[in-house]
Amino acid sequence: MSDHHFWLSDAQFARLEPLLPNKPRGVPRVDDRRVISGIIHAIKGGLMWRDAPAVYGPPKTLYNRFIRWSRIGVFAALAAESAATGTVMIDATHLKAHRTAASLLKKGLFPVVSGARKAA
Repeated sequence: MSDHHFWLSDAQFARLEPLLPNKPRGVPRVDDRRVISGIIHAIKGGLMWRDAPAVYGPPKTLYNRFIRWSRIGVFAALAAESAATGTVMIDATHLKAHRTAASLLKKGLFPVVSGARKAA
């Protein structure tokens, strides 16, 4: 297993395993540890599911498991066990600015910043 990929340790997976559903739906699940590691790797890196490395399995599997397990509360239960329960994190990496936002300085809509550049 490569050094630049995230992999759950034995202790981490042992803590997560009781939270996972144990009733298989049709086809037996592939390695849960690999899938959870892939989910964490994608979320930590701010990746789209399709950009997750192939060592974690198909991106569709990562996405489907994340959605399914989130709905049944697997990740919420894990967060509730965390020592940082009062922490709220908001990820704004996927917010887009309107195409005119880049031209606001040129149009003088922020005169303090625009004037500082002209004076220098």
